[in-house]
Amino acid sequence: MIVHFILSGETLESISEEIHLENPKYLKEFHNTHCAREDFIQNSLVPGKKLLIPGINKVREYNSLNDAPFKNPKLNPEIPFNPEKFSRIYAVVNKELYESELEKRHAVLTYTVSVKWIQSENGFHLFHLFKNNFSDGEGNMMTDLASESIRSLNPVEVKTDLKGNVVNIQLTQHTMDHLGKIMERLSNLFQDKYAEIYLDEFERAVRNSSIFNSRMKNDIFIKNYFASVRNSFSNGKSFLNQSIGEENKDIILQQTIENPEYSDEIVIVQNPQDSKSEIKFSGKYIVNTKTGLIKNIELHYIISQFGFKNSSFFTITELS
Repeated sequence: MIVHFILSGETLESISEEIHLENPKYLKEFHNTHCAREDFIQNSLVPGKKLLIPGINKVREYNSLNDAPFKNPKLNPEIPFNPEKFSRIYAVVNKELYESELEKRHAVLTYTVSVKWIQSENGFHLFHLFKNNFSDGEGNMMTDLASESIRSLNPVEVKTDLKGNVVNIQLTQHTMDHLGKIMERLSNLFQDKYAEIYLDEFERAVRNSSIFNSRMKNDIFIKNYFASVRNSFSNGKSFLNQSIGEENKDIILQQTIENPEYSDEIVIVQNPQDSKSEIKFSGKYIVNTKTGLIKNIELHYIISQFGFKNSSFFTITELS
């Protein structure tokens, strides 16, 4: 038996994890069985008070009961990826709030994305993505230029592995064959020196398949819709690496199942693996239990650095 003085912020769960006790209820049970009446735990832990912790042999005895909540099979699902004949349209909203000591500004971009499964071949799935109906609520020229440029490339081909993770992104051969005419049309629509600079860079990136693939993998819709949410769960958790923000800051996310009483849809909750991470993040995915395909996504994160704060709210909602 070990005598521990409770620190601020500690919980039965956090202490149980440190001593490798699978079911936190036994920590409370052990303490209340052996403690003085005045140290009895009713609900939450009280900082500064004593907590009696079982030794390693007792922890092993408790763990042998194999009744920890996180071992519930429904909290450790094998999420499939069966996209055959899949075709859906999604509404996308991307809100950004930028704050510093000198200014505060915000931007809102909305659009729709059609995701259509094309075929499965040699261990890969091929999808076509169509982006349309862009709006930033202001209608400035550069936003119109970017939106029209993206629409002109429809559809984009996304190749994934059998778990839905992106392998490669490219344009169709039809688009590449007609790229000269596409660029000519865009130049005629946007006759401005800044538009000319943008279109020169746009064409360079489009014609270079390696650059195009790299940039599209960082597209906010693609990297979140095709994120590794189907990674294997163990002890009620799974993990994935993700990049967020314009700076593509890397973060390791921990995933848990919100409620084990699901049937047709699984709700996956995401939080940083490191609770002390400088990036504040929360995410929620709703996926179909039979197909593993996405129905809804809600993401919110805050990045603060150099006196600058970026808050982002990103949602994907199935329309049809």
